[in-house]
Amino acid sequence: MNTVPTPTSYRVLIGLDWGDAQHAVSLLPPEGPIERSTLQQDPADLDRWFKELRARFPDTQIAVAVETSKGPLVYALLTQSFFTIYPIHPATSARFRTAFRPSGAKDDAPDADVLLDLLRGHRDKLAPLTFDDTATRRLAGLVEARRKMVDRRTGSVNALKHLLKSYFPLALKVGGEDLYAPLMLDLLTRWPDLASLKAARPGVLKQFFYKHNVRRPGQVEKRLEQIKEALPLTTDEAVISVAVSEVQALVDELNVIQKHIGKFEDQIAQAFKAHPDSNLFRDLPGAGPALAPRLLVAFGSDRSRFPDPQSLQKYSGIAPVREKSGSRSWTHWRWHAPKFLRQTFHEWAGQTVVWSQWAKEFYAAQKQAGKRHHAILRALAFKWQRILWKCWKNRTPYKEEIYLAARLKQLQAAKA
Repeated sequence: MNTVPTPTSYRVLIGLDWGDAQHAVSLLPPEGPIERSTLQQDPADLDRWFKELRARFPDTQIAVAVETSKGPLVYALLTQSFFTIYPIHPATSARFRTAFRPSGAKDDAPDADVLLDLLRGHRDKLAPLTFDDTATRRLAGLVEARRKMVDRRTGSVNALKHLLKSYFPLALKVGGEDLYAPLMLDLLTRWPDLASLKAARPGVLKQFFYKHNVRRPGQVEKRLEQIKEALPLTTDEAVISVAVSEVQALVDELNVIQKHIGKFEDQIAQAFKAHPDSNLFRDLPGAGPALAPRLLVAFGSDRSRFPDPQSLQKYSGIAPVREKSGSRSWTHWRWHAPKFLRQTFHEWAGQTVVWSQWAKEFYAAQKQAGKRHHAILRALAFKWQRILWKCWKNRTPYKEEIYLAARLKQLQAAKA
Protein backbone atom coordinates (compact mmCIF):
# COMPACT_ATOMS: atom_id res chain seq x y z
CA MET A 1 0.00 0.00 0.00
CA ASN A 2 1.01 3.62 -0.46
CA THR A 3 2.52 5.43 2.48
CA VAL A 4 -0.10 7.48 4.29
CA PRO A 5 0.75 11.18 3.87
CA THR A 6 1.42 13.34 6.90
CA PRO A 7 -1.52 15.55 8.01
CA THR A 8 0.09 18.73 6.62
CA SER A 9 0.50 17.21 3.12
CA TYR A 10 -3.23 17.27 2.27
CA ARG A 11 -4.21 20.21 0.08
CA VAL A 12 -7.80 19.00 -0.42
CA LEU A 13 -10.19 17.80 2.31
CA ILE A 14 -13.58 16.15 1.79
CA GLY A 15 -16.41 15.32 4.17
CA LEU A 16 -18.55 12.61 2.58
CA ASP A 17 -21.89 11.67 4.15
CA TRP A 18 -22.98 8.48 2.46
CA GLY A 19 -26.48 7.14 1.91
CA ASP A 20 -28.07 4.17 0.21
CA ALA A 21 -28.86 6.12 -2.96
CA GLN A 22 -27.19 9.53 -2.63
CA HIS A 23 -24.09 10.97 -0.95
CA ALA A 24 -23.55 14.53 0.28
CA VAL A 25 -20.13 16.07 -0.39
CA SER A 26 -18.43 18.99 1.36
CA LEU A 27 -15.12 19.75 -0.36
CA LEU A 28 -12.52 22.24 0.90
CA PRO A 29 -10.12 23.18 -1.94
CA PRO A 30 -6.67 24.74 -1.37
CA GLU A 31 -8.22 28.17 -1.91
CA GLY A 32 -11.80 29.33 -1.67
CA PRO A 33 -14.90 28.40 0.33
CA ILE A 34 -16.43 24.98 1.00
CA GLU A 35 -18.03 23.45 -2.11
CA ARG A 36 -21.16 21.36 -1.53
CA SER A 37 -22.59 18.83 -3.97
CA THR A 38 -24.28 15.43 -4.14
CA LEU A 39 -23.35 12.13 -5.76
CA GLN A 40 -25.50 9.21 -6.78
CA GLN A 41 -24.66 5.72 -5.57
CA ASP A 42 -23.95 4.76 -9.14
CA PRO A 43 -20.62 3.49 -10.52
CA ALA A 44 -20.83 5.84 -13.51
CA ASP A 45 -21.47 8.94 -11.36
CA LEU A 46 -18.71 8.03 -8.92
CA ASP A 47 -16.28 7.39 -11.77
CA ARG A 48 -17.13 10.79 -13.29
CA TRP A 49 -16.44 12.46 -9.94
CA PHE A 50 -13.14 10.62 -9.50
CA LYS A 51 -11.96 11.78 -12.94
CA GLU A 52 -13.00 15.36 -12.24
CA LEU A 53 -11.05 15.40 -8.97
CA ARG A 54 -7.99 13.86 -10.59
CA ALA A 55 -8.05 16.41 -13.41
CA ARG A 56 -8.68 19.34 -11.08
CA PHE A 57 -6.11 18.35 -8.44
CA PRO A 58 -3.33 16.43 -10.25
CA ASP A 59 -0.63 14.81 -8.13
CA THR A 60 -2.56 15.69 -4.98
CA GLN A 61 -3.43 13.33 -2.14
CA ILE A 62 -7.00 13.96 -0.94
CA ALA A 63 -8.20 13.20 2.60
CA VAL A 64 -11.79 11.95 2.82
CA ALA A 65 -13.79 11.57 6.06
CA VAL A 66 -16.65 9.05 6.01
CA GLU A 67 -18.88 7.56 8.71
CA THR A 68 -18.03 3.98 7.82
CA SER A 69 -15.03 1.73 7.27
CA LYS A 70 -16.66 -0.68 4.81
CA GLY A 71 -19.41 -0.83 2.25
CA PRO A 72 -19.87 0.07 -1.43
CA LEU A 73 -18.74 3.69 -1.10
CA VAL A 74 -15.53 2.80 0.73
CA TYR A 75 -14.80 0.02 -1.74
CA ALA A 76 -15.25 2.52 -4.59
CA LEU A 77 -12.93 5.07 -2.91
CA LEU A 78 -10.28 2.39 -2.48
CA THR A 79 -10.02 1.99 -6.24
CA GLN A 80 -8.41 5.45 -6.40
CA SER A 81 -4.87 5.71 -5.04
CA PHE A 82 -5.11 9.47 -4.44
CA PHE A 83 -7.65 9.09 -1.59
CA THR A 84 -6.70 8.64 2.06
CA ILE A 85 -9.81 7.56 3.95
CA TYR A 86 -10.48 8.60 7.54
CA PRO A 87 -13.33 6.52 9.02
CA ILE A 88 -15.31 8.47 11.64
CA HIS A 89 -17.32 6.60 14.26
CA PRO A 90 -20.99 7.70 14.09
CA ALA A 91 -20.94 8.46 17.82
CA THR A 92 -18.01 10.85 17.31
CA SER A 93 -19.73 12.88 14.60
CA ALA A 94 -23.04 12.83 16.51
CA ARG A 95 -21.44 14.27 19.64
CA PHE A 96 -19.46 16.80 17.64
CA ARG A 97 -22.65 17.89 15.88
CA THR A 98 -24.53 18.20 19.19
CA ALA A 99 -21.73 20.30 20.69
CA PHE A 100 -22.25 23.00 18.05
CA ARG A 101 -25.92 22.38 17.22
CA PRO A 102 -27.69 21.85 20.57
CA SER A 103 -31.06 21.61 18.82
CA GLY A 104 -29.99 18.30 17.30
CA ALA A 105 -31.24 19.35 13.87
CA LYS A 106 -29.50 17.50 11.05
CA ASP A 107 -29.66 16.79 7.36
CA ASP A 108 -27.18 15.36 4.86
CA ALA A 109 -25.33 18.55 3.91
CA PRO A 110 -24.60 19.61 7.53
CA ASP A 111 -23.49 16.03 8.26
CA ALA A 112 -20.93 16.29 5.47
CA ASP A 113 -19.84 19.63 6.97
CA VAL A 114 -19.42 18.00 10.39
CA LEU A 115 -17.18 15.32 8.90
CA LEU A 116 -15.18 18.00 7.10
CA ASP A 117 -14.82 19.99 10.34
CA LEU A 118 -13.52 16.90 12.14
CA LEU A 119 -11.05 16.25 9.36
CA ARG A 120 -9.90 19.86 9.21
CA GLY A 121 -9.57 20.55 12.92
CA HIS A 122 -8.93 17.18 14.56
CA ARG A 123 -7.08 15.09 12.00
CA ASP A 124 -4.22 14.52 14.44
CA LYS A 125 -6.63 12.48 16.58
CA LEU A 126 -7.98 10.42 13.68
CA ALA A 127 -6.44 7.30 12.21
CA PRO A 128 -6.49 6.74 8.43
CA LEU A 129 -8.06 3.55 7.19
CA THR A 130 -5.55 0.75 6.62
CA PHE A 131 -6.23 -2.59 5.01
CA ASP A 132 -4.76 -6.01 5.51
CA ASP A 133 -3.50 -8.09 2.64
CA THR A 134 -5.94 -9.96 0.41
CA ALA A 135 -5.56 -13.31 2.21
CA THR A 136 -6.36 -11.75 5.59
CA ARG A 137 -9.30 -9.73 4.29
CA ARG A 138 -10.79 -12.81 2.64
CA LEU A 139 -10.42 -14.80 5.85
CA ALA A 140 -11.99 -11.90 7.79
CA GLY A 141 -14.95 -11.88 5.43
CA LEU A 142 -15.42 -15.62 5.80
CA VAL A 143 -15.35 -15.69 9.61
CA GLU A 144 -17.77 -12.75 9.80
CA ALA A 145 -20.10 -14.36 7.27
CA ARG A 146 -20.05 -17.60 9.25
CA ARG A 147 -20.88 -15.71 12.44
CA LYS A 148 -23.84 -14.04 10.73
CA MET A 149 -25.13 -17.45 9.64
CA VAL A 150 -24.71 -18.76 13.19
CA ASP A 151 -26.70 -15.78 14.49
CA ARG A 152 -29.43 -16.53 11.95
CA ARG A 153 -29.44 -20.13 13.12
CA THR A 154 -29.81 -18.97 16.72
CA GLY A 155 -32.85 -16.90 15.77
CA SER A 156 -34.46 -19.84 13.97
CA VAL A 157 -33.69 -22.21 16.85
CA ASN A 158 -35.28 -19.84 19.35
CA ALA A 159 -38.37 -19.57 17.17
CA LEU A 160 -38.55 -23.36 16.84
CA LYS A 161 -38.18 -23.90 20.58
CA HIS A 162 -40.95 -21.39 21.32
CA LEU A 163 -43.22 -23.07 18.77
CA LEU A 164 -42.63 -26.60 20.07
CA LYS A 165 -43.39 -25.50 23.61
CA SER A 166 -46.78 -24.30 22.40
CA TYR A 167 -48.01 -27.61 21.01
CA PHE A 168 -45.34 -30.39 21.01
CA PRO A 169 -43.04 -30.07 24.07
CA LEU A 170 -42.13 -33.77 24.00
CA ALA A 171 -39.95 -33.14 20.93
CA LEU A 172 -37.63 -31.05 23.12
CA LYS A 173 -37.12 -34.06 25.40
CA VAL A 174 -36.60 -36.81 22.85
CA GLY A 175 -34.97 -34.80 20.06
CA GLY A 176 -31.72 -33.94 21.84
CA GLU A 177 -30.26 -30.70 23.14
CA ASP A 178 -29.27 -29.18 19.78
CA LEU A 179 -32.39 -28.20 17.88
CA TYR A 180 -30.36 -27.75 14.69
CA ALA A 181 -28.76 -31.21 14.89
CA PRO A 182 -29.78 -33.86 12.32
CA LEU A 183 -31.56 -35.86 15.04
CA MET A 184 -34.04 -33.10 15.85
CA LEU A 185 -34.50 -31.92 12.27
CA ASP A 186 -35.10 -35.46 10.99
CA LEU A 187 -37.47 -36.17 13.89
CA LEU A 188 -39.60 -33.15 13.11
CA THR A 189 -39.54 -33.90 9.39
CA ARG A 190 -40.95 -37.41 9.94
CA TRP A 191 -43.13 -36.75 12.96
CA PRO A 192 -44.01 -33.05 13.26
CA ASP A 193 -46.61 -33.55 16.01
CA LEU A 194 -47.30 -35.81 18.97
CA ALA A 195 -50.03 -37.83 17.27
CA SER A 196 -47.78 -38.92 14.39
CA LEU A 197 -44.92 -39.72 16.77
CA LYS A 198 -47.10 -41.87 19.05
CA ALA A 199 -48.44 -43.71 16.00
CA ALA A 200 -44.93 -44.84 14.99
CA ARG A 201 -44.02 -48.43 15.82
CA PRO A 202 -41.36 -48.98 18.54
CA GLY A 203 -39.12 -50.82 16.07
CA VAL A 204 -39.20 -47.89 13.65
CA LEU A 205 -38.36 -45.48 16.46
CA LYS A 206 -35.48 -47.66 17.66
CA GLN A 207 -34.05 -47.79 14.16
CA PHE A 208 -34.39 -44.01 13.90
CA PHE A 209 -32.50 -43.38 17.15
CA TYR A 210 -29.81 -45.95 16.23
CA LYS A 211 -29.30 -44.13 12.92
CA HIS A 212 -28.59 -40.94 14.88
CA ASN A 213 -26.14 -42.66 17.27
CA VAL A 214 -28.52 -42.93 20.22
CA ARG A 215 -27.72 -46.57 20.88
CA ARG A 216 -27.40 -47.15 24.59
CA PRO A 217 -30.37 -49.33 25.56
CA GLY A 218 -31.18 -47.19 28.57
CA GLN A 219 -31.34 -44.02 26.48
CA VAL A 220 -33.50 -45.52 23.75
CA GLU A 221 -35.91 -47.21 26.16
CA LYS A 222 -36.30 -44.03 28.17
CA ARG A 223 -37.26 -42.09 25.07
CA LEU A 224 -39.66 -44.77 23.90
CA GLU A 225 -41.32 -44.74 27.33
CA GLN A 226 -41.59 -40.94 27.24
CA ILE A 227 -43.28 -41.14 23.84
CA LYS A 228 -45.67 -43.84 25.04
CA GLU A 229 -46.71 -42.00 28.20
CA ALA A 230 -46.88 -38.50 26.70
CA LEU A 231 -50.15 -36.58 26.79
CA PRO A 232 -50.99 -33.89 24.25
CA LEU A 233 -50.66 -30.28 25.35
CA THR A 234 -53.51 -29.43 23.00
CA THR A 235 -55.80 -31.33 20.63
CA ASP A 236 -57.04 -28.24 18.83
CA GLU A 237 -56.49 -29.08 15.16
CA ALA A 238 -56.55 -25.42 14.18
CA VAL A 239 -53.56 -24.76 16.45
CA ILE A 240 -51.67 -27.94 15.58
CA SER A 241 -52.03 -27.72 11.79
CA VAL A 242 -50.70 -24.15 11.66
CA ALA A 243 -47.88 -24.98 14.06
CA VAL A 244 -46.86 -27.97 11.94
CA SER A 245 -46.63 -25.76 8.86
CA GLU A 246 -44.45 -23.28 10.77
CA VAL A 247 -42.23 -26.09 12.06
CA GLN A 248 -41.76 -27.45 8.56
CA ALA A 249 -40.68 -24.00 7.36
CA LEU A 250 -38.21 -23.62 10.26
CA VAL A 251 -36.81 -27.12 9.73
CA ASP A 252 -36.22 -26.39 6.04
CA GLU A 253 -34.57 -23.09 6.97
CA LEU A 254 -32.29 -24.71 9.54
CA ASN A 255 -31.27 -27.44 7.11
CA VAL A 256 -30.23 -24.79 4.58
CA ILE A 257 -28.41 -22.70 7.19
CA GLN A 258 -26.55 -25.76 8.48
CA LYS A 259 -25.50 -26.65 4.96
CA HIS A 260 -24.04 -23.21 4.34
CA ILE A 261 -22.37 -22.97 7.73
CA GLY A 262 -20.56 -26.17 6.81
CA LYS A 263 -19.49 -24.65 3.48
CA PHE A 264 -18.19 -21.54 5.20
CA GLU A 265 -16.26 -23.68 7.68
CA ASP A 266 -14.63 -25.60 4.85
CA GLN A 267 -13.59 -22.36 3.13
CA ILE A 268 -12.31 -20.93 6.43
CA ALA A 269 -10.21 -24.05 7.04
CA GLN A 270 -8.67 -23.81 3.58
CA ALA A 271 -8.02 -20.06 3.77
CA PHE A 272 -6.56 -20.34 7.28
CA LYS A 273 -4.27 -23.21 6.32
CA ALA A 274 -2.92 -21.23 3.35
CA HIS A 275 -2.37 -18.04 5.37
CA PRO A 276 1.32 -17.28 6.12
CA ASP A 277 0.52 -16.40 9.77
CA SER A 278 -1.58 -19.48 10.54
CA ASN A 279 1.29 -21.11 12.47
CA LEU A 280 1.05 -18.30 15.05
CA PHE A 281 -2.55 -19.14 15.93
CA ARG A 282 -3.10 -22.76 14.88
CA ASP A 283 -1.90 -24.38 18.12
CA LEU A 284 -3.03 -21.81 20.68
CA PRO A 285 -4.66 -23.50 23.70
CA GLY A 286 -8.40 -23.81 23.19
CA ALA A 287 -8.45 -21.96 19.87
CA GLY A 288 -9.54 -24.79 17.57
CA PRO A 289 -10.86 -24.48 14.00
CA ALA A 290 -13.40 -21.75 14.87
CA LEU A 291 -11.42 -19.36 17.08
CA ALA A 292 -7.91 -19.68 15.60
CA PRO A 293 -8.91 -18.00 12.28
CA ARG A 294 -10.82 -15.32 14.20
CA LEU A 295 -7.75 -14.55 16.32
CA LEU A 296 -5.59 -14.28 13.20
CA VAL A 297 -8.07 -11.82 11.70
CA ALA A 298 -8.20 -9.85 14.96
CA PHE A 299 -4.48 -9.12 14.71
CA GLY A 300 -4.34 -8.85 10.91
CA SER A 301 -1.29 -8.72 8.69
CA ASP A 302 -0.31 -5.05 9.17
CA ARG A 303 2.27 -5.03 12.00
CA SER A 304 2.14 -1.24 12.20
CA ARG A 305 -1.55 -1.19 13.12
CA PHE A 306 -0.89 -2.06 16.77
CA PRO A 307 2.49 -0.55 17.73
CA ASP A 308 2.13 -1.82 21.29
CA PRO A 309 -0.18 -4.22 23.17
CA GLN A 310 -2.08 -1.30 24.72
CA SER A 311 -3.28 -0.14 21.30
CA LEU A 312 -4.74 -3.59 20.65
CA GLN A 313 -6.30 -3.79 24.12
CA LYS A 314 -7.99 -0.43 23.67
CA TYR A 315 -9.14 -0.98 20.10
CA SER A 316 -10.64 -4.39 20.88
CA GLY A 317 -12.50 -3.03 23.91
CA ILE A 318 -10.82 -5.41 26.35
CA ALA A 319 -8.95 -2.62 28.15
CA PRO A 320 -11.31 -0.93 30.64
CA VAL A 321 -12.01 2.80 30.74
CA ARG A 322 -11.32 4.61 33.99
CA GLU A 323 -13.17 7.87 34.55
CA LYS A 324 -12.89 10.43 37.32
CA SER A 325 -15.06 13.39 38.28
CA GLY A 326 -14.22 15.26 41.44
CA SER A 327 -13.76 12.75 44.23
CA ARG A 328 -15.61 9.99 42.34
CA SER A 329 -13.93 7.48 40.05
CA TRP A 330 -15.34 4.49 38.23
CA THR A 331 -14.39 1.89 35.66
CA HIS A 332 -16.44 0.59 32.73
CA TRP A 333 -15.82 -1.20 29.46
CA ARG A 334 -15.46 0.58 26.11
CA TRP A 335 -18.87 1.21 24.63
CA HIS A 336 -17.99 1.55 20.94
CA ALA A 337 -15.40 -1.22 20.47
CA PRO A 338 -15.93 -3.66 17.56
CA LYS A 339 -18.34 -6.21 19.04
CA PHE A 340 -17.21 -9.22 17.03
CA LEU A 341 -13.56 -8.51 17.84
CA ARG A 342 -14.25 -8.20 21.56
CA GLN A 343 -16.30 -11.40 21.49
CA THR A 344 -13.41 -13.23 19.83
CA PHE A 345 -10.99 -12.52 22.67
CA HIS A 346 -13.63 -13.02 25.36
CA GLU A 347 -14.74 -16.39 23.99
CA TRP A 348 -11.19 -17.59 23.49
CA ALA A 349 -10.18 -16.57 27.03
CA GLY A 350 -12.95 -18.84 28.30
CA GLN A 351 -11.55 -21.76 26.33
CA THR A 352 -8.02 -21.22 27.65
CA VAL A 353 -9.27 -21.80 31.19
CA VAL A 354 -9.73 -25.42 30.14
CA TRP A 355 -6.60 -25.84 28.01
CA SER A 356 -3.94 -23.62 29.60
CA GLN A 357 -2.40 -24.33 33.00
CA TRP A 358 -1.66 -20.74 33.97
CA ALA A 359 -5.03 -19.51 32.67
CA LYS A 360 -6.79 -22.12 34.79
CA GLU A 361 -4.82 -21.04 37.86
CA PHE A 362 -5.53 -17.36 37.15
CA TYR A 363 -9.26 -18.01 36.84
CA ALA A 364 -9.35 -20.00 40.09
CA ALA A 365 -7.47 -17.29 41.99
CA GLN A 366 -9.75 -14.54 40.69
CA LYS A 367 -12.84 -16.60 41.48
CA GLN A 368 -11.63 -17.15 45.01
CA ALA A 369 -11.09 -13.40 45.32
CA GLY A 370 -14.80 -12.89 44.59
CA LYS A 371 -14.58 -11.72 40.96
CA ARG A 372 -17.43 -12.54 38.58
CA HIS A 373 -17.08 -14.91 35.63
CA HIS A 374 -17.16 -12.40 32.76
CA ALA A 375 -14.98 -9.91 34.61
CA ILE A 376 -12.38 -12.65 35.07
CA LEU A 377 -12.51 -13.55 31.38
CA ARG A 378 -11.98 -9.92 30.38
CA ALA A 379 -8.98 -9.70 32.72
CA LEU A 380 -7.65 -12.97 31.33
CA ALA A 381 -8.12 -11.78 27.74
CA PHE A 382 -6.24 -8.60 28.69
CA LYS A 383 -3.23 -10.70 29.80
CA TRP A 384 -3.45 -12.98 26.76
CA GLN A 385 -3.40 -9.99 24.40
CA ARG A 386 -0.05 -8.86 25.77
CA ILE A 387 1.38 -12.33 25.23
CA LEU A 388 -0.04 -12.83 21.75
CA TRP A 389 0.91 -9.32 20.64
CA LYS A 390 4.58 -10.13 21.22
CA CYS A 391 4.27 -13.47 19.41
CA TRP A 392 2.50 -11.75 16.50
CA LYS A 393 5.00 -8.88 16.35
CA ASN A 394 8.00 -11.23 16.37
CA ARG A 395 6.28 -13.90 14.24
CA THR A 396 7.02 -16.48 16.95
CA PRO A 397 4.40 -19.14 17.85
CA TYR A 398 3.25 -19.24 21.48
CA LYS A 399 4.65 -22.13 23.53
CA GLU A 400 3.04 -22.81 26.87
CA GLU A 401 6.17 -24.39 28.37
CA ILE A 402 8.34 -21.42 27.39
CA TYR A 403 5.86 -18.95 28.86
CA LEU A 404 5.55 -20.93 32.11
CA ALA A 405 9.34 -21.09 32.47
CA ALA A 406 9.66 -17.33 31.92
CA ARG A 407 6.81 -16.69 34.36
CA LEU A 408 8.46 -18.85 37.01
CA LYS A 409 11.75 -17.05 36.49
CA GLN A 410 10.05 -13.68 36.97
CA LEU A 411 8.37 -14.86 40.17
CA GLN A 412 11.65 -16.16 41.56
CA ALA A 413 13.39 -12.89 40.69
CA ALA A 414 10.64 -10.92 42.45
CA LYS A 415 11.06 -12.97 45.62
CA ALA A 416 14.87 -12.68 45.61
